[in-house]
Amino acid sequence: MSALVIVLIVCAIAAAGFVLGRARALASAGGDIRGLHSLPSYYGLNVALAALLPALLLLALWSIAQPLLVERSVAAMLPDGVDSALVMSDVRRVADGLALAVAQGALSPQEVAALDADATDLRATLGDVGVALGSAVTPEILDAARTHRAMSATGDLWRAIVVIAAALAGTAVGWSVTNSALRARNLVERVALALLAFAASVAILTTLGIVLSLIFNTLEFFRLYPASEFFLGTTWSPSFGGGSELGILPLLWGTLYISFIALLVAVPIGLFAAIYLSEYASPGVRGIVKPLLEMLAGIPTIVYGLFALLTVGPLLVELFGNGGPLGLGWMDGGTAVMTAGLVMGIMLIPFVSSLSDDIINAVPQALRDGSLGLGATRSETVRQVILPAALPGIVGAVLLAASRAIGETMIVVLGAGAAARLSMNPFDAMTTVTAKIVSQLTGDADFSSPEALVAFALGMTLFVITLVLNVFALWIVRTYREQYD
Repeated sequence: MSALVIVLIVCAIAAAGFVLGRARALASAGGDIRGLHSLPSYYGLNVALAALLPALLLLALWSIAQPLLVERSVAAMLPDGVDSALVMSDVRRVADGLALAVAQGALSPQEVAALDADATDLRATLGDVGVALGSAVTPEILDAARTHRAMSATGDLWRAIVVIAAALAGTAVGWSVTNSALRARNLVERVALALLAFAASVAILTTLGIVLSLIFNTLEFFRLYPASEFFLGTTWSPSFGGGSELGILPLLWGTLYISFIALLVAVPIGLFAAIYLSEYASPGVRGIVKPLLEMLAGIPTIVYGLFALLTVGPLLVELFGNGGPLGLGWMDGGTAVMTAGLVMGIMLIPFVSSLSDDIINAVPQALRDGSLGLGATRSETVRQVILPAALPGIVGAVLLAASRAIGETMIVVLGAGAAARLSMNPFDAMTTVTAKIVSQLTGDADFSSPEALVAFALGMTLFVITLVLNVFALWIVRTYREQYD
């Protein structure tokens, strides 16, 4: 039985519990709602939650633990000296194919037990259900796949029985304690508060998990490669054959250089657009221009990358190349820092303008009226009253745009090139940290080698840079914040 079917059954039990709990509460009060401590719906919710929460928690824990236990048991059956990770991938693929074939009626359990690894009917049968075998299936893999399928099927059966039993038991317990004196509203509100607290902690727990995964792999990288050469090296030349030079400075320079150009484009245009829309534009103009600006945020970054590669890059070459009207010869190819920076700046305009517009509109109207009443012009009011009051939000918008620029990948890959170099020329091709993270983790990389683990060190470096930017922005906000009573 699939997890979705189990969830639907548990929800049906909870719905029945809601009806039964509500009816029992009314019956205990003699049908008079005034005799109840809480509204009847709270009694029904109390029973429904007693059925729903323990069952769903048990289902989640079981779904996480079962694959781990099954794979550990199956891995113990494999012969010594084999790559267990690679073999287990084949075992899972064959086991999933066998389970799908049984579910669709292409094979019976007896036929699964009689299959021969060397026979072509195994490959043909699995091919009929959409499972392709790229390599030969050995008898060991087939036996392990049979065991994997059998243990998974048994585990799924017991999971359904235990979870449904837990839902029924929770319903029975909630129904049995339901009476007119039960403080059902207090119980339901405590559960709701706990769920809200859990939802609030998800972001913190996710961040903690990301940081821990980065830290452990980064420490493993620094055991294989000197940290001093990584942070101070000026050459980026990975080689999976050995002899790599993995200096981060060229990548870091490219990242900051492209982000700086992008912010030079996005921040003034976005901020001025926000000021115009919030303070000067008529409602009709605002209703047209603001949605058009926000449409830029919905364009996929791959489209921006193609725009940089096919339009902006050739245009810059035509203007600043040898054959251009200026004859400057500054730019040889379409992939350059300027290409990626300009297109990325266009992409960031809605991030700055939309957030800044919302923050400016949140400034109390009384501040505007007071400034205008004292004789200030509209532009003076914007410059001396509104912008200082909205400074914390504007700093947040700029910080969001900077973080977006630092983490961008596709525009950099298509618009800036793949060269890791230290250069002040904005018309040179460069690359960024994010682009190299992708390239180092793409392909048949050995994850125990420095050339693969360096991606985690690069990610950890970006995380620290972003953290420093946040702390610096917080200091700016606290220093220049304007507070009003």
